[in-house]
Amino acid sequence: MRYTGPKARRVRRQGTNLYGPEKYDRILQRKPHGPGKDPKARRGKLSEYGEQLKEKQKARDMFMITERQFQRIYDEASRATGKTDVAMKQMLERRLDNAIYKAGFARSRLQARQFAAHGLFKVNGQRVTVASYRVSPGDKIAIREQTKGSPIFESILQGNERYSPPAWIKSDPASLSFEVIAVPAEDQLEQAVDMRKVVEFYSR
Repeated sequence: MRYTGPKARRVRRQGTNLYGPEKYDRILQRKPHGPGKDPKARRGKLSEYGEQLKEKQKARDMFMITERQFQRIYDEASRATGKTDVAMKQMLERRLDNAIYKAGFARSRLQARQFAAHGLFKVNGQRVTVASYRVSPGDKIAIREQTKGSPIFESILQGNERYSPPAWIKSDPASLSFEVIAVPAEDQLEQAVDMRKVVEFYSR
């Protein structure tokens, strides 16, 4: 099941902005300690298993996926050539909702998930309503014509005016579209999660 409780609580527990919007950075600045009755109390050092579990949960929260989805990603990545942790990150980055977010057309992955699930974007001219759809190099993603006039995208683009998408995405805000030009390289992947610990968790 996906977590549906207070997001700020998860952000404080993990000690990092899992969801994107700046308000979570401000929350961490105000309350850098984990939630609880005595948040300033120092907790004992996590065991190796505890560290692995924490990183797995962090990745799940960040990309908003279920345990079953994450297990499938690990299974597929473990069969691929190369590093399993890199393959897992690449699969997560190439989710349609994440690509929309990284292209600068959503304020957060959650908002991008909603856009994708409601079919507001087309992939190569075809409407897609599956947030987990995996984009590939050469794919062209564009907002549907019926949605282009929505003021929400004007607001998002204004807020992201100085934002630069990662090199594996070529974004065109003027036409409300973007293209996936490559599989994200290792140094272009999400750095907030130590996916090696996640691999260790699943391979126990």
